[in-house]
Amino acid sequence: MSLLEPEVGRGRANCAPVTSKRPFTAWRRRAHQLSRSPLTLLGLAIMLLVVLLMLCSPWLVPHNPNAIDLAARLQAPSTAHWFGTDEVGRDLFSRVLIGSQQSVAAGLAVVILAGSVGSLLGCFSGVMGGVLDALIMRGMDIMLSVPSLVLTMALAAALGPSLFNAMLAIAVVRIPFYVRLARGQTLMLRHQAYMQATRTFGASRWHLITWHVLRNVLPPLVVQASLDIGTSILMAATLGFIGLGAQQPTAEWGAMVANGRNYILDQWWYSAFPGMAILITATGFNLFGDGLRDLLDPKSGGR
Repeated sequence: MSLLEPEVGRGRANCAPVTSKRPFTAWRRRAHQLSRSPLTLLGLAIMLLVVLLMLCSPWLVPHNPNAIDLAARLQAPSTAHWFGTDEVGRDLFSRVLIGSQQSVAAGLAVVILAGSVGSLLGCFSGVMGGVLDALIMRGMDIMLSVPSLVLTMALAAALGPSLFNAMLAIAVVRIPFYVRLARGQTLMLRHQAYMQATRTFGASRWHLITWHVLRNVLPPLVVQASLDIGTSILMAATLGFIGLGAQQPTAEWGAMVANGRNYILDQWWYSAFPGMAILITATGFNLFGDGLRDLLDPKSGGR
């Protein structure tokens, strides 16, 4: 016994540090891969900057974004008004800044709502199987058979023109993408040994979904969500452009571009700056989403 105990002790001592260092080593490897992708870092920088401006915009605006000054209407960019003014003299720089609260928050809210509902529904469908699974997936196929923008406009028009209704319409249209992704991942996990053992010990389906399935399908869902934020911002701006999103006097980027199209030939800045905000924000989120997908993809060496 005395000869074996030191060997066992040394074995435990040697194994413990290796196990404890694995998560740290994996994160270091991923951080190194992230640092080698300049486009992903650029997307991350844009995303953080946009979120920071969104949170701090009430304290950064130099003018009241809704203050009307007809004497200063349609002025070109200057030191007094960095982005110029609109048709009633409102400062466009202030409106673009405060508009980030509407546009970016709409994209984030859509992704949170659609991702949460779609992920739970997809995992539930994959775990249950049978007729219920078939009914859920046929419903998702019907929704996917209609072009996303057309279905979004129809739902937004039926609900009424407002930013909240536009967000709800976009979220409903994006749910099937998360359902299909979560269900596909669940079907791959359903026949794993630990899932079979959990069922043998009498675990409920809800326990399987919340405790085992969701944890394992989370990485691809996070990647899908990061890519969908840019898409949701563009769709919210599109609905605002055609009058189904935010209404006056709310500062929203798509609605500002729509209002400025009547003055595009002479007062180019009216539509240009809100349009640039949409372009830069959507590009930043998409770049970061693409980099995150490459980072978490097992085929690319991310795991």
